[in-house]
Amino acid sequence: MLMPLYMCTTFFCGIWVFSSNRKHLLSTLLSLEFIVLSLYLIMYFYLISFNYELYFSMVFLTFSVCEGALGLSILVSMIRSYGNDFFNSYSMLQC
Repeated sequence: MLMPLYMCTTFFCGIWVFSSNRKHLLSTLLSLEFIVLSLYLIMYFYLISFNYELYFSMVFLTFSVCEGALGLSILVSMIRSYGNDFFNSYSMLQC
């Protein structure tokens, strides 16, 4: 009974951190990964409880790894271009 409450709490904590922190790109990417991991746990326990195949969970993990790699490549390119990952130091007119 407590497990769904814990999973929903972790999901909403990740959304809260994502929406409240707007200074650094790295903390935003970490909160997105936290949300993805909590969604994976919710989906995994849902599939286990109804005795479904776990193939979809592997597809979900593949897409989440691709999303993480894309976020890290954007972070590296921003740090190489501007020297930091502060959102306030970027001007959208220069991009």
